[in-house]
Amino acid sequence: MLKLDILVFAVHPDDAELGCSGTIASHIAKGKKVGIVDFTQGELGTRGSAEIRLAEADSSSKILGLAARENLKMRDGFFKNDEAHQKQLIQVIRKYQPEIVLANAVEDRHPDHGRAAELTLQACFYSGLRMIESTDENGNTQAAWRPKAVYHYIQDRYIEPDFVTDISDFWETKEKSIRAFKSQFYDPNSNEPESYLTSPDFLKFVIARSQEMGHKIGTKYGEGFTISKTMGVKNLFDLF
Repeated sequence: MLKLDILVFAVHPDDAELGCSGTIASHIAKGKKVGIVDFTQGELGTRGSAEIRLAEADSSSKILGLAARENLKMRDGFFKNDEAHQKQLIQVIRKYQPEIVLANAVEDRHPDHGRAAELTLQACFYSGLRMIESTDENGNTQAAWRPKAVYHYIQDRYIEPDFVTDISDFWETKEKSIRAFKSQFYDPNSNEPESYLTSPDFLKFVIARSQEMGHKIGTKYGEGFTISKTMGVKNLFDLF
């Protein structure tokens, strides 16, 4: 069994890269094991295809140094927060037994993001109930497991963060992981249709957002997160 310190859930391939890849890279540099589970193949995207997106996700995973990445192949745009989908996530949570889960934004321009956030939050809770049974890929019974925390990364729409991580030393890694998704972003040589993401201004926005978050904590670049529970600390000197 591969136990992860952090498991990142992302409804579309590239959501994790855009929202929290700096945080991922910084924790991997600290020796933490981090994995990503993508819900869908992003097959409704204006550009690319499911096959291309999977290959791009593999390239990004190598850039970040992930311990694991898999795709649940839920229906892009049409997955639901229901028992069947919750059980898919429960199986993955119990498989990797993460201490921390990072999830999609609680509300966003793309309706899939908020729905995925709620699905993840509920699945993390139900995963800790031993009366809900699940089995791994080999048919073995899985033990109940509940992550210690679920944090939601901020995506397209601005949400006031509950905390910000400093990613200044990992900005280049974040940018490389995003650019691994070549089909999705600005390419002057592409003959495919234009989309919200393909404007050259979109990546400028990603940079500006990271700078804005970093500015909040006095660093060059940052990534913001929200949490549905009150956070607590034992040592005031852990905060800065």
